[in-house]
Amino acid sequence: MPEATVSRAVRGGRDARRAKRSAPVFDMLPALTRNLPLCEPMDEEQIRRIDDASMAILEEVGVIYRDPTALQQWKQAGARIDGERVYFDRDHIRELILTIPAEITYHARDPEKSVRIGDNNSIFVPMTGAPYIRDLEDKRRWPTLGDLATFHKLSHMLPAMHSSAHHIVEPMDHKVSHRHLRITYSSMKYSDKTFMGMTTSPKNAEDVMEMCAILFGEEYMETHPVTTGNCNGNSPLVWDETMLGAMRAFCRRNQPVLCSPFVLGGANTPASVAPTVAQLNAEALSALAYTQIVREGCPAIYGHYLSTVNMRSGAPMAGTPEISLMNFMIGQMARFYDVPWRTSNTLGGAKTFDAQAGYESATTLSAVLHSGAHYIWHSAGWNEAGMHCSIAKFVVDAEQCAMGYRMAEGIRWDDFDEALEAIRDIGPGGHYLGHAHTQENFQRAFFMPRLFDNNSIEQWQAEGSMEITERALNYAKKLLAEYQEPLLDQAIDEQLLDYIARREREIPAVDALNQEH
Repeated sequence: MPEATVSRAVRGGRDARRAKRSAPVFDMLPALTRNLPLCEPMDEEQIRRIDDASMAILEEVGVIYRDPTALQQWKQAGARIDGERVYFDRDHIRELILTIPAEITYHARDPEKSVRIGDNNSIFVPMTGAPYIRDLEDKRRWPTLGDLATFHKLSHMLPAMHSSAHHIVEPMDHKVSHRHLRITYSSMKYSDKTFMGMTTSPKNAEDVMEMCAILFGEEYMETHPVTTGNCNGNSPLVWDETMLGAMRAFCRRNQPVLCSPFVLGGANTPASVAPTVAQLNAEALSALAYTQIVREGCPAIYGHYLSTVNMRSGAPMAGTPEISLMNFMIGQMARFYDVPWRTSNTLGGAKTFDAQAGYESATTLSAVLHSGAHYIWHSAGWNEAGMHCSIAKFVVDAEQCAMGYRMAEGIRWDDFDEALEAIRDIGPGGHYLGHAHTQENFQRAFFMPRLFDNNSIEQWQAEGSMEITERALNYAKKLLAEYQEPLLDQAIDEQLLDYIARREREIPAVDALNQEH
């Protein structure tokens, strides 16, 4: 064979192997089963000290419930009521939270993508709620319903994302009062993974439940969690009618809710880590217990949103050491009560996808994985304190979650003996690149990021000196070009669209600008 032909053949084989390695893989990773030791900074006495302090807050300080229905239910359950303030008996709180399931299996539209949380099992969920987007050209602007679909498609294709969430970005081109319907449909249509349900009002939550009943069947939902609601408390120590009404809508249908105090450390909690956790714990327990007042045995998740406040400016911060410590402590408390728990991940306060965003996100991701969190929300895209979702950061965060996933799986021992034989085969002074063990295992041996460049500076320059944001946006464009929609059953699709059309006729169309600004 002529030398030039040999050269082309070798190069073709190498190029083919390189193309195969760089081809996107869309198969969703199973729910993470963690095999690393947890970081637990509190000893047993300190855990009980937090528990006792939280119970004292519930008994002596009380929690405000700005909701007549909840007040009446707590009164019937035997709690002491003074106006809107509820005072609890600690034994009653403990009794109620004992009925919360320790594990939850989310059933996805594609049964192969159902996932389990609790014990050592965790899932990654994208960010939600951004009023701005940094788009495929890295331009910061208001998002549209089409932009939301873009994120749902990316969520569907990125292996480490176990959910399509819900309003990853706010569709500003749609009426506020109708958004929850279109957001829910987008979550259902463009991905067959599990998703989140809107809790922006009790009626909106009921609409989500009705749409889930169309998709999955009403009877099925009675015994199968299919979505997740989030209910934020108003720290310190207040739950309002909007959140409690939405919570009831989910609990009545046996669907899980995240019971999430919203912590701005130093602003709505004490300016100290341990007492902040004591307050947050009291708030979370009061909501977890209430889910069992609504429906005994329904699934619920110990939630929170953690931020610390910059005492010089008042701005919320991400990636601080205190947030990591609080995650470790909250994980210990959730395990103490044997309930699944949620945290927030890859948070950034940077205004662009820069080094600050990377450091903040990496710090949080590492702490979250070592804290043992189960429902790992805001795992992709969050920047500018949640004010925008960046497409570039979204795909890089998702890859970082895949890297964290691999680390948290722990050490693999299945090829240990074969690799030791390779050492005997190669002996001193050799190399392993051509050995059968390397050829068989190289793709899984060491995580190879697609979006990081580890080549020489000469090769990087020859390929255009492309930095991470440009690489990430090019990759996102490639994914979207290869996206294939997981088609809904036509009859179910028509029922969903009919329901949306009817509800949009019934609900007053509130203009976005008037509502939001």
